Amino acid sequence: MTLHSRLMLIDGAMVESTGGEWIDSTSPATEETLGRVPAGTAEDVNRAVAAAAKAQPMWSALSIWERGNLLRKLAGAIRERRAEIKQLEASDSGNTIASLDGDMHKASNHFEYYAGLATEMKGDTVPATPNGIHMTLREPYGVVGRIVPFNHPFMFATANLAAPLVAGNTVVLKSPETSPLSATIVGELCRDILPPGVVNIVSGYGLPVGDTIARHPLVRRIGFTGSIGTGLAIQRAAAETAVKHISLELGGKNPLVICAAADLDAAINASIFGMNFAWAGQSCGSTSRILVHESLYDRAVEMAKAKVEKIRVGSPLDMGSQMGPLNSAGHYQRVCGHVETARQEGAKLVTGGNRPAGTDFKKGYWLQPTIFADVTPNHRIGREEVFGPVMSFIKWKTDEEAIAIANDSRYALTASVFSRDITQAMTMARRIDAGVVCVNGAKMHFVGMPFGGVKDSGLGNEESLEELLSYTRTKAVHILMD
Repeated sequence: MTLHSRLMLIDGAMVESTGGEWIDSTSPATEETLGRVPAGTAEDVNRAVAAAAKAQPMWSALSIWERGNLLRKLAGAIRERRAEIKQLEASDSGNTIASLDGDMHKASNHFEYYAGLATEMKGDTVPATPNGIHMTLREPYGVVGRIVPFNHPFMFATANLAAPLVAGNTVVLKSPETSPLSATIVGELCRDILPPGVVNIVSGYGLPVGDTIARHPLVRRIGFTGSIGTGLAIQRAAAETAVKHISLELGGKNPLVICAAADLDAAINASIFGMNFAWAGQSCGSTSRILVHESLYDRAVEMAKAKVEKIRVGSPLDMGSQMGPLNSAGHYQRVCGHVETARQEGAKLVTGGNRPAGTDFKKGYWLQPTIFADVTPNHRIGREEVFGPVMSFIKWKTDEEAIAIANDSRYALTASVFSRDITQAMTMARRIDAGVVCVNGAKMHFVGMPFGGVKDSGLGNEESLEELLSYTRTKAVHILMD
């Protein structure tokens, strides 16, 4: 085992894979090897599920106060190691270090939020008969499977634990294969604070690790964040072994609609903020489709071009960098393929679309912040999620046309509407298909407000009481009295 080797957590111990194989993690900025994690096997997943199943009765028997106190300790431990985590996360994922304070806050705050929300796991009493008591109880599922994406690896690996643990479940979590290093710190924190088996973290590829988690008959509740294709695969695999509750937070082709009555400067600023350039656009909620009324269209494109060209692309470890590289070689090729297809299909390249100039960008997975104009719903770039730093500007004439374009997508995660006409804004907010709609703003997440998509963007909501209750199942109890 080299100095760069990191281990995964199974049954309270940091361990290697039973297969003896490893996954190298590569810096997306330099293509240098940063370290390696075990390439988990189906046997490793089975060991993790067995440990979780063994620990679950003890964990659920703890009071909500005891479980909550342990989660608060995890929150404190994250804050203590925040500087170390940010450094590792930026190196491994390509996300800019300046942006990672938000991820660290969310990671720790989720544990504290759900620990405080635990008393809301309430049942009901129903006046069904005059001589009986009829009530419902909320109980944990048992073992929960969580599968984490590459774009916010530490934040998702921690935040995704909070609700199921507070609800009394134990967890088997799969870390992402292209940015897996920070999840090993999550494993170390859980090893030191939680009872053995309560959290198990298995690193590895979708096959066999993710597939085995999805299929395991003891895993009755699964939460996944990632692509539509993988979400569909998880649904199919899970259905082959048991009836399971699955929540999915999938992709987005999120429209930001700028009406003639909009504050154009605020709308353009929000579109760039919402595009998540600090994560190279690699976020499901990125505002990648900018739908602009024809009266403002040319000005909007020019304003966005001027602002995007000022984004500082550079090392993710540089506090001055506003955008780093894409996450991996394979993903870089995929995003570049979208850019090339847009060119071939006749979309107008306004800015970007290439590797940045300079010796600092000779290696790594770099792409300039990119804008296409004169995009239509018939262009592939106007319909498919790019998951990269690429904005598409689309022109519209009437409100009906804007709503039709916004809804002409299999995705329906977030949407934004900019208008100082509140009737127009609220009409569009009601009629646009999306799980989350922002009026005169973008990329709004507030703990306590549900976040989730509809259509092919997902099932279920997170960041709220709804998420916590989704990790419980309802039992009806009837007590008849003489």
